[in-house]
Amino acid sequence: MKKEHENVLLRGRISEMQRKIYTIEYDQGSVKAQLSGHFYKKTMDKPVVGDYVLFYKNTNGISLIKELLKRKSILKRPDQSGHLAGYVKTMKEQVLAANFDYVFIMDSLNQNYNINRIMRYITTVLQSGAKPVVVLTKADLCDNPDYYVREVKQVSKQTDVFAISAVTGEGLEALKPYMREETTIVFIGSSGVGKSTLVNAMAGKEIMKTSQIRVDDAKGRHTTTHRQLITYPSGVTIIDSPGIREIGMCDVEEGIEHTFPDILELKGQCRFSDCKHKTEPGCAIKQALADGTLSRNRWNLYCNLTNENDWGTEKLARRR
Repeated sequence: MKKEHENVLLRGRISEMQRKIYTIEYDQGSVKAQLSGHFYKKTMDKPVVGDYVLFYKNTNGISLIKELLKRKSILKRPDQSGHLAGYVKTMKEQVLAANFDYVFIMDSLNQNYNINRIMRYITTVLQSGAKPVVVLTKADLCDNPDYYVREVKQVSKQTDVFAISAVTGEGLEALKPYMREETTIVFIGSSGVGKSTLVNAMAGKEIMKTSQIRVDDAKGRHTTTHRQLITYPSGVTIIDSPGIREIGMCDVEEGIEHTFPDILELKGQCRFSDCKHKTEPGCAIKQALADGTLSRNRWNLYCNLTNENDWGTEKLARRR
């Protein structure tokens, strides 16, 4: 009698996951698979879209994932499991994607535009090990897209910024250098910013459904309902994800440092190493705020993100 699973371990990549069933792409096609029992131990990471795994192929049904291979990058966010912040005793982390080179942070140049949210995204991506690329969509609906490009560029020197229109084609040419063979790009952003529209525009055909935004508040419906991996004929791979309107801070100290190097430099110039930047003499932060070299909004955002990260990291530590 033929064995259900072949004895040879095969290497593949997770392209989709719905509930407990994974789709694995490998050199001979694709298979549906489930996790081996050892993945359900408390300390084991479970595969996500973009992960490379080793699996046993089942020629008659569901294959079996045996091993998760080492990740080169990982995008994650805190998961409060539906609780309000004040009621969270321990924090979990939700892994969104793995093994990517760039993250396209997408925000649209309409009522949805929010510079503080973009800064949150940038901080999280800088922690992930990949390069953040901010893509400001719907430039055809904006009178002065260059203004917003300059504003976002001031957030982080490690971030590329572009204004594009998938409708008119404006700015799409500038994204081509990222579309290289064997490159993986994650698309993140709120619903309605045009992720699926851009995926279609870059593919030259409709491969993802799109939906209209609400006119009253410029917010969109969730067109993408689950994360999925799409490989173009050119060899570039896209990971599209459901709309993420907000992203919390947890265990992203390095990302904050990369986003606010100017503030870290100023803190190092304070007279006292334990300066609280309130009433202490010789405070470089207070001086920069007073002479305008540091904006009050940027300082407040740094403080908010740092405090939120400290709180989230403490909750996460209780779970580990």
